[in-house]
Amino acid sequence: MQSTPPQLFDYRRRRALRERAIARTAGQSFLWTWLAEEIADRLACTTRQFERTLILGPLAANGDILSEPKLGDVICLPTAEEDQLGQDTQSFDLIIAAGTLDSVNDLPGALVQIRRALKPDGLFLGALFGAGSLGALKRAMMIADADSVRAHVHPQVELRSAADLLARTGFNLQVADRSGLDVRYGDWRSLVRDLRDAGIGNCLASRAPFLGKHYLQRLDLAWAQLADSSGKVAESFEVLHLSGWSPSASQAKPAARGSGQISLVKLLDKSGKL
Repeated sequence: MQSTPPQLFDYRRRRALRERAIARTAGQSFLWTWLAEEIADRLACTTRQFERTLILGPLAANGDILSEPKLGDVICLPTAEEDQLGQDTQSFDLIIAAGTLDSVNDLPGALVQIRRALKPDGLFLGALFGAGSLGALKRAMMIADADSVRAHVHPQVELRSAADLLARTGFNLQVADRSGLDVRYGDWRSLVRDLRDAGIGNCLASRAPFLGKHYLQRLDLAWAQLADSSGKVAESFEVLHLSGWSPSASQAKPAARGSGQISLVKLLDKSGKL
Protein backbone atom coordinates (compact mmCIF):
# COMPACT_ATOMS: atom_id res chain seq x y z
CA MET A 1 0.00 0.00 0.00
CA GLN A 2 1.46 3.35 -1.06
CA SER A 3 1.83 5.80 1.80
CA THR A 4 0.65 9.39 1.48
CA PRO A 5 3.54 11.90 1.38
CA PRO A 6 3.75 14.09 4.50
CA GLN A 7 1.98 17.41 4.08
CA LEU A 8 4.89 19.70 4.95
CA PHE A 9 3.51 22.72 3.08
CA ASP A 10 0.25 24.62 3.23
CA TYR A 11 -0.70 25.16 -0.41
CA ARG A 12 -3.19 27.90 0.41
CA ARG A 13 -0.44 29.91 2.11
CA ARG A 14 1.97 29.07 -0.73
CA ARG A 15 -0.50 30.31 -3.34
CA ALA A 16 -1.26 33.50 -1.36
CA LEU A 17 2.44 34.35 -1.05
CA ARG A 18 2.93 33.93 -4.78
CA GLU A 19 -0.20 35.82 -5.81
CA ARG A 20 0.71 38.81 -3.62
CA ALA A 21 4.24 38.83 -5.03
CA ILE A 22 3.03 38.71 -8.64
CA ALA A 23 0.59 41.56 -7.92
CA ARG A 24 3.45 43.68 -6.54
CA THR A 25 6.23 42.87 -9.01
CA ALA A 26 4.64 41.13 -12.03
CA GLY A 27 7.35 38.47 -11.76
CA GLN A 28 10.16 41.02 -12.01
CA SER A 29 11.86 40.25 -8.69
CA PHE A 30 15.63 40.27 -9.22
CA LEU A 31 15.68 36.58 -8.22
CA TRP A 32 13.30 35.62 -11.01
CA THR A 33 15.06 37.86 -13.53
CA TRP A 34 18.34 36.10 -12.68
CA LEU A 35 16.70 32.68 -12.83
CA ALA A 36 15.12 33.50 -16.21
CA GLU A 37 18.59 34.28 -17.54
CA GLU A 38 19.89 30.97 -16.18
CA ILE A 39 17.06 29.07 -17.87
CA ALA A 40 17.64 30.96 -21.14
CA ASP A 41 21.32 29.94 -21.06
CA ARG A 42 20.30 26.30 -20.76
CA LEU A 43 17.77 26.62 -23.55
CA ALA A 44 20.56 27.98 -25.72
CA CYS A 45 22.35 24.64 -25.39
CA THR A 46 19.71 22.87 -27.49
CA THR A 47 18.88 23.51 -31.13
CA ARG A 48 15.34 22.24 -30.63
CA GLN A 49 12.45 24.52 -31.58
CA PHE A 50 9.59 23.71 -29.22
CA GLU A 51 6.00 23.85 -30.41
CA ARG A 52 4.18 23.85 -27.06
CA THR A 53 5.61 24.88 -23.69
CA LEU A 54 4.26 24.78 -20.14
CA ILE A 55 5.78 27.17 -17.58
CA LEU A 56 5.10 26.45 -13.91
CA GLY A 57 5.81 28.89 -11.11
CA PRO A 58 6.82 32.56 -10.91
CA LEU A 59 8.68 32.60 -14.24
CA ALA A 60 5.26 32.29 -15.87
CA ALA A 61 4.82 35.98 -15.05
CA ASN A 62 8.33 37.01 -16.12
CA GLY A 63 8.62 38.77 -19.48
CA ASP A 64 12.30 37.82 -19.87
CA ILE A 65 11.57 34.10 -20.19
CA LEU A 66 8.26 34.57 -22.05
CA SER A 67 10.07 36.42 -24.85
CA GLU A 68 12.32 33.42 -25.54
CA PRO A 69 11.66 32.60 -29.24
CA LYS A 70 12.18 28.83 -28.87
CA LEU A 71 9.16 28.30 -26.65
CA GLY A 72 6.41 28.25 -29.30
CA ASP A 73 2.87 28.32 -27.89
CA VAL A 74 3.16 28.93 -24.13
CA ILE A 75 0.78 28.01 -21.34
CA CYS A 76 1.54 29.73 -18.01
CA LEU A 77 0.52 28.39 -14.59
CA PRO A 78 2.19 30.71 -12.04
CA THR A 79 0.42 29.24 -9.00
CA ALA A 80 0.14 25.59 -10.02
CA GLU A 81 0.56 22.76 -7.53
CA GLU A 82 3.13 20.65 -9.32
CA ASP A 83 2.22 17.38 -7.57
CA GLN A 84 -1.45 17.90 -8.54
CA LEU A 85 -0.76 19.04 -12.09
CA GLY A 86 -3.73 17.49 -13.88
CA GLN A 87 -2.39 18.05 -17.43
CA ASP A 88 -3.12 15.68 -20.31
CA THR A 89 -0.44 13.10 -21.03
CA GLN A 90 2.07 13.81 -23.81
CA SER A 91 0.84 17.39 -24.25
CA PHE A 92 4.04 19.47 -24.23
CA ASP A 93 7.44 19.53 -25.92
CA LEU A 94 8.97 21.53 -23.07
CA ILE A 95 8.06 22.04 -19.41
CA ILE A 96 9.83 24.62 -17.25
CA ALA A 97 9.29 24.51 -13.49
CA ALA A 98 11.45 27.05 -11.72
CA GLY A 99 11.47 28.53 -8.24
CA THR A 100 8.84 26.39 -6.52
CA LEU A 101 9.78 22.69 -6.58
CA ASP A 102 11.48 23.07 -3.20
CA SER A 103 8.05 23.65 -1.59
CA VAL A 104 6.14 20.68 -3.03
CA ASN A 105 4.71 18.04 -0.69
CA ASP A 106 5.37 15.20 -3.13
CA LEU A 107 8.41 16.07 -5.24
CA PRO A 108 8.78 12.59 -6.82
CA GLY A 109 5.08 12.66 -7.69
CA ALA A 110 5.45 16.12 -9.22
CA LEU A 111 8.34 14.96 -11.42
CA VAL A 112 6.36 11.89 -12.55
CA GLN A 113 3.40 14.09 -13.52
CA ILE A 114 5.69 16.46 -15.41
CA ARG A 115 7.26 13.55 -17.30
CA ARG A 116 3.86 12.16 -18.22
CA ALA A 117 2.74 15.55 -19.52
CA LEU A 118 5.73 15.65 -21.90
CA LYS A 119 5.59 14.25 -25.39
CA PRO A 120 8.16 11.53 -26.17
CA ASP A 121 11.60 13.15 -26.34
CA GLY A 122 10.23 16.25 -24.59
CA LEU A 123 12.47 18.34 -22.37
CA PHE A 124 12.04 19.19 -18.70
CA LEU A 125 13.98 22.11 -17.19
CA GLY A 126 13.64 22.58 -13.45
CA ALA A 127 15.21 24.89 -10.92
CA LEU A 128 14.76 24.97 -7.18
CA PHE A 129 16.44 26.61 -4.22
CA GLY A 130 18.73 24.01 -2.71
CA ALA A 131 20.63 23.37 0.48
CA GLY A 132 23.02 26.25 1.11
CA SER A 133 20.48 28.96 0.32
CA LEU A 134 19.84 31.67 2.95
CA GLY A 135 22.70 30.48 5.13
CA ALA A 136 23.26 33.89 6.71
CA LEU A 137 19.59 34.37 7.59
CA LYS A 138 19.43 30.89 9.10
CA ARG A 139 22.56 31.55 11.20
CA ALA A 140 21.19 34.86 12.44
CA MET A 141 17.88 33.24 13.40
CA MET A 142 19.66 30.45 15.25
CA ILE A 143 21.58 33.04 17.26
CA ALA A 144 18.38 34.97 17.98
CA ASP A 145 16.54 31.77 18.97
CA ALA A 146 19.17 31.07 21.63
CA ASP A 147 18.16 27.83 23.42
CA SER A 148 14.77 27.40 21.70
CA VAL A 149 15.60 26.69 18.06
CA ARG A 150 12.59 26.80 15.73
CA ALA A 151 11.97 25.94 12.07
CA HIS A 152 11.95 29.26 10.16
CA VAL A 153 13.07 27.92 6.76
CA HIS A 154 11.75 24.68 5.28
CA PRO A 155 14.10 21.74 4.53
CA GLN A 156 16.05 22.12 1.30
CA VAL A 157 17.07 19.54 -1.29
CA GLU A 158 20.67 18.39 -1.83
CA LEU A 159 22.08 18.20 -5.37
CA ARG A 160 22.72 14.44 -5.19
CA SER A 161 19.15 13.77 -4.04
CA ALA A 162 17.76 15.90 -6.86
CA ALA A 163 19.85 14.04 -9.45
CA ASP A 164 18.69 10.66 -8.08
CA LEU A 165 15.05 11.79 -8.29
CA LEU A 166 15.36 12.49 -12.02
CA ALA A 167 16.46 8.91 -12.65
CA ARG A 168 13.90 7.40 -10.29
CA THR A 169 11.02 9.26 -11.93
CA GLY A 170 11.80 8.00 -15.42
CA PHE A 171 13.73 10.80 -17.16
CA ASN A 172 16.48 9.99 -19.63
CA LEU A 173 19.73 11.89 -20.24
CA GLN A 174 19.47 13.50 -16.80
CA VAL A 175 21.67 16.44 -15.82
CA ALA A 176 21.81 18.12 -12.42
CA ASP A 177 24.06 21.06 -11.60
CA ARG A 178 24.03 24.16 -9.44
CA SER A 179 24.51 27.90 -9.73
CA GLY A 180 24.74 30.52 -7.04
CA LEU A 181 24.05 34.18 -6.43
CA ASP A 182 25.54 36.21 -3.57
CA VAL A 183 23.85 39.42 -2.42
CA ARG A 184 25.03 41.75 0.35
CA TYR A 185 22.55 43.18 2.81
CA GLY A 186 22.92 45.89 5.40
CA ASP A 187 19.99 44.53 7.42
CA TRP A 188 17.86 41.39 7.46
CA ARG A 189 14.66 43.36 6.79
CA SER A 190 15.83 44.17 3.26
CA LEU A 191 16.48 40.49 2.66
CA VAL A 192 13.02 39.52 3.92
CA ARG A 193 11.49 42.22 1.71
CA ASP A 194 13.23 40.72 -1.33
CA LEU A 195 11.99 37.26 -0.39
CA ARG A 196 8.42 38.53 -0.12
CA ASP A 197 8.72 40.28 -3.48
CA ALA A 198 9.70 36.90 -4.93
CA GLY A 199 6.78 35.14 -3.23
CA ILE A 200 9.15 33.14 -1.06
CA GLY A 201 8.16 32.80 2.56
CA ASN A 202 7.26 30.39 5.30
CA CYS A 203 4.52 28.19 3.85
CA LEU A 204 5.03 25.27 6.21
CA ALA A 205 1.84 23.54 7.26
CA SER A 206 2.87 23.63 10.91
CA ARG A 207 1.76 26.65 12.86
CA ALA A 208 4.32 29.46 13.01
CA PRO A 209 5.87 29.59 16.50
CA PHE A 210 5.48 32.59 18.79
CA LEU A 211 8.80 34.42 18.63
CA GLY A 212 8.41 36.66 21.68
CA LYS A 213 8.27 40.42 21.90
CA HIS A 214 12.06 40.86 21.99
CA TYR A 215 12.86 38.54 19.09
CA LEU A 216 13.32 41.26 16.46
CA GLN A 217 15.82 43.11 18.65
CA ARG A 218 17.75 39.86 19.16
CA LEU A 219 17.71 39.28 15.39
CA ASP A 220 19.08 42.79 14.83
CA LEU A 221 21.96 42.02 17.19
CA ALA A 222 22.59 38.63 15.59
CA TRP A 223 22.71 40.18 12.11
CA ALA A 224 25.18 42.79 13.36
CA GLN A 225 27.42 39.97 14.67
CA LEU A 226 27.61 38.48 11.18
CA ALA A 227 28.33 41.79 9.42
CA ASP A 228 31.72 42.58 7.93
CA SER A 229 33.69 45.81 8.37
CA SER A 230 31.35 47.60 5.95
CA GLY A 231 28.32 46.65 8.03
CA LYS A 232 26.91 44.20 5.47
CA VAL A 233 26.25 40.45 5.43
CA ALA A 234 26.73 38.29 2.34
CA GLU A 235 23.69 36.11 1.69
CA SER A 236 23.67 33.21 -0.76
CA PHE A 237 21.01 31.80 -3.04
CA GLU A 238 21.92 28.35 -4.37
CA VAL A 239 19.81 27.00 -7.22
CA LEU A 240 19.76 23.37 -8.32
CA HIS A 241 19.18 23.03 -12.06
CA LEU A 242 17.59 19.83 -13.33
CA SER A 243 17.09 18.68 -16.88
CA GLY A 244 15.86 15.46 -18.37
CA TRP A 245 14.14 14.11 -21.46
CA SER A 246 11.02 11.98 -21.55
CA PRO A 247 11.76 8.52 -22.97
CA SER A 248 11.64 8.04 -26.71
CA ALA A 249 12.63 5.21 -29.04
CA SER A 250 14.65 7.71 -31.10
CA GLN A 251 17.01 8.58 -28.24
CA ALA A 252 20.55 7.22 -28.20
CA LYS A 253 21.02 4.40 -25.69
CA PRO A 254 24.19 3.09 -24.05
CA ALA A 255 25.45 -0.25 -25.34
CA ALA A 256 24.49 -3.29 -23.29
CA ARG A 257 27.01 -4.33 -20.65
CA GLY A 258 29.44 -6.92 -22.04
CA SER A 259 28.61 -6.21 -25.68
CA GLY A 260 32.05 -4.76 -26.54
CA GLN A 261 34.04 -6.55 -29.23
CA ILE A 262 37.48 -5.02 -28.64
CA SER A 263 39.49 -5.61 -25.46
CA LEU A 264 40.85 -2.52 -23.76
CA VAL A 265 43.99 -4.49 -22.96
CA LYS A 266 44.75 -4.82 -26.69
CA LEU A 267 44.47 -1.07 -27.11
CA LEU A 268 47.14 -0.44 -24.49
CA ASP A 269 50.83 -1.09 -24.91
CA LYS A 270 52.95 -2.56 -22.15
CA SER A 271 53.60 0.87 -20.65
CA GLY A 272 49.85 1.27 -20.04
CA LYS A 273 49.52 4.15 -22.49
CA LEU A 274 47.46 4.40 -25.65
